[in-house]
Amino acid sequence: MSLAFEDIIPHSFDYNAYVRKNKIDTLLGETSIADNCSKKAIKSPIFSVDISNTTPFPPEYDDLARLHYIVSHRKSLTVLEFGVGKSTFVIGDALLNNKRCNADYTNSALRRENAYQIHSVENYAKYMQIVDSQIPPDLRKEEICNLHYSELEVGTFLGKVCTYYSNIPNVCPDIIYLDGPDQFSPTGNVKGITTNHQDRMPMAADILLLEHFLQPSTLIIVDGRTANARFLQCNLQRNWSHYYNEEWDQHFFELQEAPLGVYNKRMIDFCLGESFYNRI
Repeated sequence: MSLAFEDIIPHSFDYNAYVRKNKIDTLLGETSIADNCSKKAIKSPIFSVDISNTTPFPPEYDDLARLHYIVSHRKSLTVLEFGVGKSTFVIGDALLNNKRCNADYTNSALRRENAYQIHSVENYAKYMQIVDSQIPPDLRKEEICNLHYSELEVGTFLGKVCTYYSNIPNVCPDIIYLDGPDQFSPTGNVKGITTNHQDRMPMAADILLLEHFLQPSTLIIVDGRTANARFLQCNLQRNWSHYYNEEWDQHFFELQEAPLGVYNKRMIDFCLGESFYNRI
């Protein structure tokens, strides 16, 4: 069965209530939130592709609330994030809550070396240092957020031009959040072709290198980056179900295969239950 809206969040999901209940604004150090957290902020057409822009992206409370809910609802243990930012803290907070609720069982019954950790890759060292300095005390104390600097380079996948981080955390995530890198940072080119142009777009291929290590039930979330999402969809080789929500401008890929073995099955049974088996 294909992934659908209700597999991501309930139709009755109340963004404002969720943000306030989970104190997402406080977590981010914000003094106020939008009147309607479900609405997208309207930005300039070139806001995300202006290489001279130094203004940090404002909080997108709809995206952040969904992220927090997904990580919580799926009882996620390990998240791999491409691009650090406010999402790092929101995902980390959801993982910390999961740890407090579920660690007794998962530590005794599952085999997860990086349980209740988010590993985030970033190619801007200065920005990574700023984010690192702002990690909330509880997340730092529990070592939830792990930031990794990596350079970025232009390469190919099956002859197609794309980009790669040079160093990816060696973890086995059950959720991957793709929200970086930008298109202007990679070094090098292939026959003169590079993403460093306002009319190009990001084209990260790192997930394709990891694909055959990923376990059934893994969820990939691509924030925007539709060209990149279509590139992944064309090149992923396993049984991935894809769902795109135009209003959110997000793509979701779920690895819908039978469990690999006893530990993967235990994790699926505990984290997702019958809803996952009904989809496969």
